[in-house]
Amino acid sequence: GLPAALPALPLELTVLYNSLLFTAGASDSAIKGEAEGIRQGLLRVLEACGACGQDLGTEELWQKVLQEVTMEELQAPLHHLGALQAAWWLAAGRLGSVAGLFQLLSTAEDPERARCNGGQNKLLSLIKAWQVPAEEASLPLVQSAKDLKEILCTAAAFLQGLQELEAGNFPTALSLLQEAAGGFCSKKILAQIYTCLGCCAQRMGKPQTALQHLKRALQIDFQCLPALSHVAAVYHELGETDAELQALTLLYEALGKTPPAAASSSPCFLMQTELLVHTPVLTSLLRHHHPSEVKYLLAQRCLQDRRVADAVEHYLDFLSLLQEGLQQQVPLHGSSALPRIPEVFLEAASALEQAGRHQDAITMCEEVITRTTDLIPQVLRVEERLEQSECASPGAELAGGLLSQKKESLCCLAWRAAGYLHQGWAWAKLGKSKEAVTQFSRCLSDLLRVQLHGSGDKPTENLQPEVEVLQKIRLLSLIGRGTQFLELGRHKEALLDFQHSLQISPGDAAAASYLVQALWKLNRKQEAAAQWQKLYQRSPGEDGQQQGPFPLYLVSCLEQVMSTHSETLARSIQDYLRTAAQDTSS
Repeated sequence: GLPAALPALPLELTVLYNSLLFTAGASDSAIKGEAEGIRQGLLRVLEACGACGQDLGTEELWQKVLQEVTMEELQAPLHHLGALQAAWWLAAGRLGSVAGLFQLLSTAEDPERARCNGGQNKLLSLIKAWQVPAEEASLPLVQSAKDLKEILCTAAAFLQGLQELEAGNFPTALSLLQEAAGGFCSKKILAQIYTCLGCCAQRMGKPQTALQHLKRALQIDFQCLPALSHVAAVYHELGETDAELQALTLLYEALGKTPPAAASSSPCFLMQTELLVHTPVLTSLLRHHHPSEVKYLLAQRCLQDRRVADAVEHYLDFLSLLQEGLQQQVPLHGSSALPRIPEVFLEAASALEQAGRHQDAITMCEEVITRTTDLIPQVLRVEERLEQSECASPGAELAGGLLSQKKESLCCLAWRAAGYLHQGWAWAKLGKSKEAVTQFSRCLSDLLRVQLHGSGDKPTENLQPEVEVLQKIRLLSLIGRGTQFLELGRHKEALLDFQHSLQISPGDAAAASYLVQALWKLNRKQEAAAQWQKLYQRSPGEDGQQQGPFPLYLVSCLEQVMSTHSETLARSIQDYLRTAAQDTSS
C-alpha cells in the first residue's frame, strides 16, 4: 500500500521476481493464466516515474515501460521480470507476444542485436540475442536469469516444433525438436522431446530413424512409457510382429509396476520446461495407455497373426479385467485402442473357435446375444430420405440424433447376428449339424428386421459400412446353413441357400463353389459342370470375398467358407466333361 519510490524499486522488483518463481515452482503444475503480479509491478514502475498505464494491455504496458523508463538501476530488474513474463506467455502459447517482448528487450540494449539472422528461427534468435544483465550481490535471485534464458530457449524450440509437427511441416519440426533436445531440461523432458522426434520421423516415412529416437527416449528415461507404445506402432508399420508383441508385452508389464520415485539428475530449478510446455498435441503424443488397452492390443495382434493360443490367453485376461470393474478406468472413446465391448467378446469367441474350444466360443457368443437382445427394435428401417432431406433442414440436429441412434441399433443387430453366426460354425465343428442349422437360421431371422428403403438402390451413405457388415453376415450365414444342409443330405434346401447367397453377392467364389457341390449331389451334373467351368475361368480379382475390410471377428468365418475346394469333386467334373466331349465327337 506504500507509494512507489524509485530508490526502492530495484529491491521491490527483485522480490516480485523471486516470489513469482517460488509460486510457480511450488505449484508443480503447468503455468496458466496471466501473471497479475508482473502487471502490478510494471504499474508501480510507471507510478514512480509519474506516468500511468492502467488502461493498457500487458503487451502495451511492457512497451511503454521499456521505452520510457531509462534509469540504469531499473534495467536489470526489468529484464529479469521480462524473462519471467516470457515464461508465462510461452506457457499460454503466445509466441508472438514473446517475440515482441524480446525484440523490445534487445532494442533497449542494442538495436543491432535485435535483428535476427536470416534463415534462423525468429523467436529463438531473439531469445538468444538477449543479453542477460549482470546480477547484483545485494539483490540475489532464486534462479539466475541466465538459467531462465536457457529454459526459455528450450521451451520455445519445443513448442514451435510441436506446432510444426501438428501442421505437418515435418522437416521444420524435426529441426526445432533437435534444437530443443540440445537445450537445458530435465531427463523427463528430454525423453519426451526424443519421443516427439520419433513420431516426427515416423510420419516422414523414416521408421528406422523413428526407432532410434524412441529407443534414445527410453535410454534416457524408461518411465517414458508412451515412447514404448510408439515403438510398438513403428514395428507394426514395419510388419515385424515379434518385435511389436515384445514391445507391447514390456509396456504391459511396466504399466503394472509402481514407478520409482523420479530422481532428477539436473539441478533443481523453480522454473522448468515442464511448466511451460503443455499443448494438446503433446498430450496426445504422450498419452498413457491403460493396461487393459495394451492387453487388448496384444490379443488383437495375436489373433491377426494367427497366434491363436496366445490370442485366447490375452482375450481371457482382458475379459477378466473387465469383470473386475477396471473398464470404468479405461477410455472407451477418442484415441483409445479399444473397440466396443461386444466386438471384443466376438473376437474372443473367434479365437476360441480357432483354438478348437468350440463350446467356450458358444458360451462367449451367448453373452453377446443376451446383452443385445433388448437393444434392437423389431423393425429397423434404413431410409435414404433421412440423409438427403432431413439432415439439411432446420431440424438437422434431430435428424443427426436419429441417424446416430439408427447406427447404434444396426451395430447391436450386427453383434447379435454375428453371435448366432459364430455359434452356427462352432456347432458345425462339433459335428452337430442340426444345432448349427438352428443358429444360422436365427441369424438370418434376425437380419430380416432390416428394411432398406429409398429412391436409390443403395442405402444412405452414412450407414453404408454398417449395412455392408450385415450383408456379409447374411452371406456367411446362408453359406454356413447350406453346408450343414449338405451334411444332413437336404440338398435342395442347400441349393436354395447357395443360390440366395449368389443373389446377395454375385460372383462370390465360396457360394459358387458350394453351389457346384449341391448341383452335383442333386445329379444335375450338366449345370454343375457349367458352373464349375465359370468358377475356374474367373480371374482372381472377381472374387466377391475380397471386399472389405470387415471386422476382425468375422475373419475366421470368412476363412471358414473359403476352404471349399474339393479335389475329388473337381476330378469327377473333369471326367464328366471329358466323357461328354467324347460322346459329342463320336
